[in-house]
Amino acid sequence: MTATPYLPVLHGAAADRPDEADTIVTAKAVAACLRRLGYRSEVVKLGLDLGMIGRLAAKRPLMVFNLVEALDGDSALAHLAPAMFDHLGLAYSGAGTEAHHLTLTKTAAKRLLASAGLPTPEWSMDGSGFPRGSRVIVKSLTEHASLGIDAGSVVPAAQAHQEILAREQRFGGRFFAEAFVEGREFNLSVLETPEGPRVLPVAEILFLDFPPDRPRIVDYEAKWDCAATAYLNTPRRFDFPPEDAMLIAALQDLALKTWHLFGLGGYARVDFRVDGAGRPTILEINVNPCLAPDAGFVAAAERAGLGYDAVVGSIVAAAVKGRRQEAA
Repeated sequence: MTATPYLPVLHGAAADRPDEADTIVTAKAVAACLRRLGYRSEVVKLGLDLGMIGRLAAKRPLMVFNLVEALDGDSALAHLAPAMFDHLGLAYSGAGTEAHHLTLTKTAAKRLLASAGLPTPEWSMDGSGFPRGSRVIVKSLTEHASLGIDAGSVVPAAQAHQEILAREQRFGGRFFAEAFVEGREFNLSVLETPEGPRVLPVAEILFLDFPPDRPRIVDYEAKWDCAATAYLNTPRRFDFPPEDAMLIAALQDLALKTWHLFGLGGYARVDFRVDGAGRPTILEINVNPCLAPDAGFVAAAERAGLGYDAVVGSIVAAAVKGRRQEAA
């Protein structure tokens, strides 16, 4: 009798922040889905002791569903999980170690985008070099999930250096300044399929009834505080007027080019801003976008007619196929 394949879900989150707690919720949802799909699954928490991965390897899993976005609260350590998977010869979901390295710091990703001729806003590590009178947004170099971003993150360029230092002192880690693009914001989710990467329906984040002095950004409050006005007033939409057709096509093309440039796999999300002239720029590449049942990636998949189980099953199939191809 053939044993049921073992497929654990690995995460590195604690429950002390809303974004970390959401990862735990996601891990439980994915594990439940895997059991529905016929696998043995459990949720496993990874800390700074990477020996846990070796102990998982001893159980000979079919693959590991990798939801590690941070270790000990630090996103800069997330790449250690896929590196260890590779070292032990374990198949795993999502992007490989190289893609994790390429997107580990936002400025490194931006350098690669710029070198390939793909549009991304100008940036500066110390806040210098921006045009007089322009505005910038100050961001964490490595943290995702909008950690360290709030309504005060957008400042005049002349204040960029001061704001970088203030946020490094307040949040820890490194921060940098990026030219702030006034305009629209889009998320493009990409799912690997047997036919290649598939761009799911394009989502635009709307900024409804924002006061004039509040920048139109998806900051930490808008993303995670369900009681906040910003959270309630930033819905996503998937329906667009005919005059947006060329823009939507351009965003889809850029998302696929980004996928191939960074060697992404399984699933990913590319975030864009579009200025008043309709010119898109790539903000960030998310190699492990949220897979919670209420997340934007899942909403885009549902818009394409793909249920939760189908999405998770597709990610598993891509990982298993990739490992078999490597073995061959």
